[in-house]
Amino acid sequence: MAARAALAVLLMLAAATAGAQVYKWRDDKGVTHFSDTPPPASARQAAELKTYASGAALPVLPAALQALVRDHPVTLYTTTECGACNLGRAQLRKRGIPYSEKTVLTAADMEALKRAGSIGRLPLLVIGSARQVGYDQATWDEALNAAGYPAQSVLPSSYAQGAPAPAAPPPPSAISGTSGTADAPSDAQRAAAANGRPATDSRPAPANAPPGFRF
Repeated sequence: MAARAALAVLLMLAAATAGAQVYKWRDDKGVTHFSDTPPPASARQAAELKTYASGAALPVLPAALQALVRDHPVTLYTTTECGACNLGRAQLRKRGIPYSEKTVLTAADMEALKRAGSIGRLPLLVIGSARQVGYDQATWDEALNAAGYPAQSVLPSSYAQGAPAPAAPPPPSAISGTSGTADAPSDAQRAAAANGRPATDSRPAPANAPPGFRF
C-alpha cells in the first residue's frame, strides 16, 4: 500500500509540471489523500497546496473557504484618491476575505467596470453574481454574509493578498511601450491605486480619471 501511495504521488507530481496544483488533505478517518481538485468541506484540516512547476509553497485556504472562493469569488474595483475604496479594502481585509482587486485608471478600465455592473461609480464590489455599487459597511457585510463568508478572518497567517491589476489589462504592445500615458498608467499610478490616499467622496475626480468616473 505504501508503494502504491508513493507511486500515485510521483505520478501526480509529474503531471503538475505545467503548473497544476496538488492538494493534500485528511478525511474524517485520518486517511491522507492527494488530488488535483480542492478537498471536500468535510476535510479534517486545510489542504497543503504547492505548485510543482516552481516548487514554491503557496498559502492555502481552509477547505470551506476554498469552496466559497470557487462559488462566490470576490472582486473589488478601485481607483486612486478614493477614500471609499480605502474603506472597502480595509473591511475585506479585516474580515479575511480573499479577493482580487481591479484598478480603474483608463478609458478601457472604465469600460470593463461598466461591463462588471457599474456605470462609473466606485468602489464596486462583486460577490459571485451579486453587485454592490459604492461603499456602505453594513450593506457589504450583509452581502458577504449572504454568500456564506465568515464574519471573522480564518485565513492562515501565511496568506498574502495578491497585487491589484488593471480592470482592462493593456495589450502586449502597450506593456512594452512607454508608461505613464493615458492608455498605459505608470507604475506609480498603479501603486497609488493599490494603497490609495485618504480622500472624501465629495472630492472631484482625479485628474487622470477616465471619462464617466465618479465616487
